[in-house]
Amino acid sequence: MTVVDYQTLTVEKKGRTALVTLRRADQLNAMNKLMQAEITTAFESLSKDDTIGAIVLTGEGRGFMAGADIKEYAEQTDAEFDAFQAAGTRMYAAIENNVKPVIAAVNGFALGGGMELVLCCDIVLANQFAKLGLPEIKLGLIPGGGGTQRSVAKLGRNRANMLLLTGAIVPASEFVAAGLVNEIVDAAALLPRAMELADAIAAEPATAIEGAKRLTAHALTGDLAWGLAMERDLVGQLYRSEIGQARVREFAERSSAKAKQ
Repeated sequence: MTVVDYQTLTVEKKGRTALVTLRRADQLNAMNKLMQAEITTAFESLSKDDTIGAIVLTGEGRGFMAGADIKEYAEQTDAEFDAFQAAGTRMYAAIENNVKPVIAAVNGFALGGGMELVLCCDIVLANQFAKLGLPEIKLGLIPGGGGTQRSVAKLGRNRANMLLLTGAIVPASEFVAAGLVNEIVDAAALLPRAMELADAIAAEPATAIEGAKRLTAHALTGDLAWGLAMERDLVGQLYRSEIGQARVREFAERSSAKAKQ
């Protein structure tokens, strides 16, 4: 296992899975400028790391991420605030556009910027205590890290409006039917389940995994014809690949053997 320690987070590489743990537990992992920069650096580095096939993102302590560090927020000049928002755009893109699948293991509050992180992930697991929300309206603000756009894409406009316009903080279990949260897992089993899932994904051919992620992201644009063309091209490449040919032959041989029994 390889461990990379930053000041506000840790990256542990276990086999082909990387575990990114936010570590400002005394602040419920609230995001300050340093954490924002370190998340960006970590995820951009992992995206380029051929030894890694999947990433798990979680928080230390009782919170996943309780949003921006409001104390730091309150002291920013206009220029500093604008720079923070611009840097946030790059950070969220480093997760959403990462070539590796990113699994969120939501272990507590995921509010504001924390929920925006969740919205950028490819698969979301949460424990029974987790709560999500976009409460910026309570500060007279709106989400600035893509929350207004990604919440509609992932939840539909009416559900997104309920969160955005009321600032409601909602149990993660209520997002299962909406499709944002894939599974509710007992708190003690949350991280092991996330790592198990990441390991299974990372064991599959990287080209196929990365291609599938890219295609599902493209599907959100609504350009069906182009998406179908991309899909046909990729499946053809994968079928002709060494791994694809070997696995197809292996499956056919197993099927033939079973038919003879």
